[in-house]
Amino acid sequence: MGRITTRRPVLRLTLEGEARRRADTVAVEEPLEIRVVGTPLAVTMRTPGHDVELAAGFLVSEGIIASHDAFRSAIHCGGPGTGGAENTYNVLDVALAPGVPVPGPESARAFFTTSSCGVCGKASIDAVETVSQHDVAADPVTVLAEDLAEYPDRLRAHQEGFEKTGGLHAAALFDAATGDLLVVREDVGRHNAVDKVVGWAVLNERLPLNGTVLQVSGRASFELVQKATMAGIPVLAAVSAPSSLAVDLAERAGLTLIGFLRGRSMNVYSRADRLRARGAELARALPAQPRGGAASPVADRSGSTDDEGGAARTADAAFAEARPGQERA
Repeated sequence: MGRITTRRPVLRLTLEGEARRRADTVAVEEPLEIRVVGTPLAVTMRTPGHDVELAAGFLVSEGIIASHDAFRSAIHCGGPGTGGAENTYNVLDVALAPGVPVPGPESARAFFTTSSCGVCGKASIDAVETVSQHDVAADPVTVLAEDLAEYPDRLRAHQEGFEKTGGLHAAALFDAATGDLLVVREDVGRHNAVDKVVGWAVLNERLPLNGTVLQVSGRASFELVQKATMAGIPVLAAVSAPSSLAVDLAERAGLTLIGFLRGRSMNVYSRADRLRARGAELARALPAQPRGGAASPVADRSGSTDDEGGAARTADAAFAEARPGQERA
């Protein structure tokens, strides 16, 4: 897996008195300096790989670009000053399309971003909540609860780096209409994994990401909700807890936020109206679609239609109150 993982010596101990020295596989963490037209913008600690996607997704999160047309190219270059310094592949210089404003000094991070924090270098609190050019609240997407319940396991099946090290976060993008898995990315930083997914969309001319679900392997923080909103992703699902700021931002943005998505249960913190059911048992437990709603009956993959009681079913606050076990990860 190249620079994604490396081997380090470890002394393995048990409480029964066993001791054994061996080599252990650990996740690689290295700094990446992101430059725009030669000017340093930020340094983030990341797992090497998909660096161009990471930079592109980061620029979307910062509000510097909002589409593929604004992104021209990116190249790894040497270290500080690039005056003949060895190329360590830890410096990436991004070129923007003609006419795209180059970020000014106010956009630069005051200090480096750690692998656990995507906004800790922001110069002010006001700069944290970036305004998105994509209106996720207006996205008419609906998603089947039965499909959502499968996403964590489907993501886990593609976490090759985590399987080897136990030390990588992951993010996956699903098509809400078909349930198709579009892309999976891993990184030591949960925010980097999301930036790589968004960057994949930039490079493949898929922004805004209407009609998609972003599934993450850990908790849902403010920064992840912000990144989803900036990319036009209407639904964010996490296997663990959201933070209060994440819920607040999701409500303001009109993003559907789901936490504790494990097994056959989930907590819906915002825009529960986008959830629907195929199975009759779950459909009966959900209130009917309000009159005048835009949703239509749900067609399952076999072509049949689940329209219990003559109306499509949606989830609301009552569904979110069925809290699954209050586990923390």
